[in-house]
Amino acid sequence: MEVNLTAGSGRVFMAGVLLLIFCIWVPILGRAQNASVSSSAANVVNIGAVFTLNSFIGRAAQPAILAAIDDVNSDSSILEGRKLNVIFQDTNCSGFLGTVEALQLMEKDVVAIIGPQSSGIAHVMSHVVNEFHIPLLSFGATDPTLSALQFPYFLRTTQNDDYGRNGISVLGDALAKKRAKISYKAAFTPGATKNEISDLLAGVNLMESRVFVVHVNPDSGLYIFSVAKVLGMLNNGYVWIATDWLPSVLDSSETVDPDQMNQLQGVVALRHHIPDSDRKKSFTSRWNKLKNKGISGLNSYAFYAYDSVSLVAHALDVFFKEGGNISFSSDPKLHDTNGSKLQLSTLHTFDGGQKLLQTLITTNFTGYWSNYSGLSVITPEILYTRPPNTSSSNHHLYSVIWPGEITAKPRGWVFPNNGKPLRIGVPDRVSFKDFVARDKGPLGVRGYCIDIFEAAVNLLPYAVPHTYMLYGNGLRNPSYDDLVSQVVGNRYADLNQGTVWVVLWYSDRVGSGWKKFDAAVGDITIVTNRTRIVDFTQPFMESGLVIVATVKETKSSPWAFLKPFTVQMWFSFSTMFFSHKENTVSTLGRLVLIIWLFVVLIINSSYTASLTSILTVQQLTSRIEGIDSLISSNDKIGVQDGSFAWNYLIEELNIPVSRLVHLKDQEEYADALRLGPKEGGVAAIVDELPYIQVFLAKLNCAFRIVGQEFTKSGWGFAFQRDSPLAVDLSTAILQLSENGELQRIHDKWLSNLECSSQLSQVDENRLSLSSFWGLFLISGIACFVALTVFFFRTFCQYRRYDPEEKEEDDNEIDSPRRPPRPGCLVFIDKKEEDIKEALKRKDSKPRASNSTP
Repeated sequence: MEVNLTAGSGRVFMAGVLLLIFCIWVPILGRAQNASVSSSAANVVNIGAVFTLNSFIGRAAQPAILAAIDDVNSDSSILEGRKLNVIFQDTNCSGFLGTVEALQLMEKDVVAIIGPQSSGIAHVMSHVVNEFHIPLLSFGATDPTLSALQFPYFLRTTQNDDYGRNGISVLGDALAKKRAKISYKAAFTPGATKNEISDLLAGVNLMESRVFVVHVNPDSGLYIFSVAKVLGMLNNGYVWIATDWLPSVLDSSETVDPDQMNQLQGVVALRHHIPDSDRKKSFTSRWNKLKNKGISGLNSYAFYAYDSVSLVAHALDVFFKEGGNISFSSDPKLHDTNGSKLQLSTLHTFDGGQKLLQTLITTNFTGYWSNYSGLSVITPEILYTRPPNTSSSNHHLYSVIWPGEITAKPRGWVFPNNGKPLRIGVPDRVSFKDFVARDKGPLGVRGYCIDIFEAAVNLLPYAVPHTYMLYGNGLRNPSYDDLVSQVVGNRYADLNQGTVWVVLWYSDRVGSGWKKFDAAVGDITIVTNRTRIVDFTQPFMESGLVIVATVKETKSSPWAFLKPFTVQMWFSFSTMFFSHKENTVSTLGRLVLIIWLFVVLIINSSYTASLTSILTVQQLTSRIEGIDSLISSNDKIGVQDGSFAWNYLIEELNIPVSRLVHLKDQEEYADALRLGPKEGGVAAIVDELPYIQVFLAKLNCAFRIVGQEFTKSGWGFAFQRDSPLAVDLSTAILQLSENGELQRIHDKWLSNLECSSQLSQVDENRLSLSSFWGLFLISGIACFVALTVFFFRTFCQYRRYDPEEKEEDDNEIDSPRRPPRPGCLVFIDKKEEDIKEALKRKDSKPRASNSTP
């Protein structure tokens, strides 16, 4: 049993412990006295050793401590001729006995204590040694909560976070950094029977997990694997990882039972690495000689126990050389009461405890924890001589042979064998039911999204029993954020490749959390705030927010021919009627002319293309031109029930909530747009593109999308964080896309998304007189002006015109009178050159007569 105490509980705890322990102290005292040497001699220094002697760790630690004592006492260079004496106390895996025996050691005037091996017992003993200023050096208590701040006299002579209940929390933190977590903690008490372990493993086997981390007491840990073998849990598909307790058990055993080794095939274990050195080789050689005397095999805890004694010896050597001496004083807070048999006065405080503690703290240990280049078959001391390299190709690791004698990496999880299907939440929609809706069929739901999910599940290499559960009241669309929040839970966990972890450990507390749904299937948009709490599959449909509004058709302007060019570009018209009358002889001139003709060709072609587009493409206008104009206006905006667009407009675009209106279905969409903002409707509706396409198709595009799609997202299926199904279904959705099944399902449910009014666009694009009357007006005005000028000039010429005469003499003889003036039509019919010639002769006659002398 483990006990957790807060920093401020030391005094209260000590009072309670003393009251309980001293009542049974007197009959226990005699048990350890025979193992002690009187400390009255000035040349003897007592140290204590507290751990479970008859255990895998104890059987290795006791001879290692005795070997260290012999080495220290045989070395005349330390302790200035003094001798170390060790007093062993057996805790028998009991925190209570550990406390009692720690108090017994206080009576023996020990200056330091080696042990215990259990973090739980170390928690209790740390309060005792704090009170009497006795350093406690533990080679097995690795609980990280045994901190120097709360327990200043506790010193850990091994790595932490590797053995003890709180190490599980550290494991959980490390897994979280890799997006994995402990899904279940299967706790059982020390000394549990095989039946109890069997019941526990049978319950765990019904869960999804197939990765088990075994973190237990070495003395009974092998029972787990023997039971797991019977239950068939060491077969193909399982992963077993044991902490350092298992190598310690195997190293301590002189001979390994073949049946036990058969049970351990495929189990991955972690062993402490002790760097090679001359002292290690010497110690190992001595240990091999001791094995002939019934000593167990050498494990890492023997090294740590040996080093702990050496640490104390060298610290005492420094202590003495700096003038320290061993003396004890009575604690004034402890005194015998009248008639009491507790003998409190025999408990002494070490006066030099604080100085010895500081010496121990400043002593360096040769050794390290290495993660320099990750996992490797090369020892850390060699790796440190090379540049760091975490590449997997540098590790030279061998392939793991997993349970069932397979080398392929197991998946690490299966669907639970407990008869419970996957609970899938489905939105109970009241609009756009082509996507998902309730149904009277065997599934209970139908729609585009359901067909895609069923098709993807059918592609998985394993069965996924599931049941659909409607979410919503059926009167309005449910909140999709609330639906997603119902999926959040910790049912699954994976480690990069979708593994699930279960930790087997000794404890008396077990807990787990569950939510309403294991997954959510439907038209669920993948947005940032949802991805923080659930995992989504690969999107099976693209989506994004668009704006739909009322539009008015604009007829083409009669002055449209003026729009293609700006005023500055109208000079090009001078080239359209330019005639090159001069011959181009120069080569350079021809080059310039060719380039200029090409420029004229491009300009004229561009004008023609632009004018064609203006005249033929249907022009639509709306008060709302896009998201910017929508934000700047104060008009009402419609939003679909349950859509993420509501929060997006408020939180991202800072649109006041007073401008937003919930809309239930397509009918409310149409009514709100037709009414407009002035009559209680809306100016525009913001919704996702798939919904708008269905809405517009059913209304023959009575409304139109304005502006561009201003968000990009997609629809996916939501699963609990780290669910392996999210990964596998993403792969299945990609397969549906590649084999065309995704498009077939789309065509089944959403094939008629084009407006029927678009089919009559051919007739609407026919040109009429209204598009060209501006040109005809200009042409008519030009003709009128030209005719007016022509008739005016003709009239003036007609008034001045006389018929053509012969020579003056002939005219006088042959024609006694002037010829008559021709008619108007005859005059107009004459060539203009003849008229101009006649008028010129008429104008020259007076000048000729005036010049006669």
